[in-house]
Amino acid sequence: MLIGHPAQGGMAFLFYFHLMNFICLNGKILQADKPALMVDNKSYRYGDGLFETMKVTEKKISLGTYHFERFFSGLKQMDFETPTLFTQEKLEEKILLLCEKNKSAVLGRVRLSVFRGNGGVFEGNNDLHYVIECWPVDPSVNQLNENGFVIDVYPDARKSCDVFSNIKSANYLPYIMAARYAKENKLNECLVLNIHDRIADGTIANFFLVKDEEIMTPPLSEGCVNGVMRRWLMEQYQVKETVLTIEDVLSADELFLTNAMYGIRWVKQFRNKMYNNLKTSKIHDEILKAIWS
Repeated sequence: MLIGHPAQGGMAFLFYFHLMNFICLNGKILQADKPALMVDNKSYRYGDGLFETMKVTEKKISLGTYHFERFFSGLKQMDFETPTLFTQEKLEEKILLLCEKNKSAVLGRVRLSVFRGNGGVFEGNNDLHYVIECWPVDPSVNQLNENGFVIDVYPDARKSCDVFSNIKSANYLPYIMAARYAKENKLNECLVLNIHDRIADGTIANFFLVKDEEIMTPPLSEGCVNGVMRRWLMEQYQVKETVLTIEDVLSADELFLTNAMYGIRWVKQFRNKMYNNLKTSKIHDEILKAIWS
């Protein structure tokens, strides 16, 4: 049996894991420190699963419509059979109930995971199972990082550019190894390249750069995750989707990373190049005002 422990949240913000007293497994509230999943769980064995990380602010899921659109699109792409009652409304109800029990309804992180039951590669059925976890987070998650990130490129993996590259699947190995590399080399984050040796994204974030006042980010065809905050930024600003190389990164004026939890984080240094955060700080303030206020 496996215990339902939370996944590591990265270096960018603080989670209070010890306050996660309960989880929700297939609609039932369970103690978080009790056995929950079987060892032949397909997500555990093969990465046959999908997850969504969401931010709850004042009892509301931030950018919830975007999250659930991506979530249900991923389920369809992975050929999950979705039960009739497995809807956005029902999931939101379960998420907010669990957040209340885990004291994370004011400001919290939620992880919604789905998996295809138990068994071997050719065994079992296509039934959908799900787990909801949540934790309170420190208010500093809403603040722009005072010290800019120091980042580099993870050298040992290349992300594919296939039909599954944009979803948040449980098969997270390249990102896990990139995060370990970052920690071992005293970096805040690592960029992951695609099979063409161009920038895809970061371990837990999408990547943007600013050059001569123009904001740029890799298109989804480059293998990056279809980030919720990425989508919001592209709808609010003039963002150019274009292939980006290491040379482009080194010639940029600003670099920043985005995800649904912290919004935006500015990068101070990539290798020997230093960057400012003039435009990045303005965007952060606008995110705070538009989404989290």
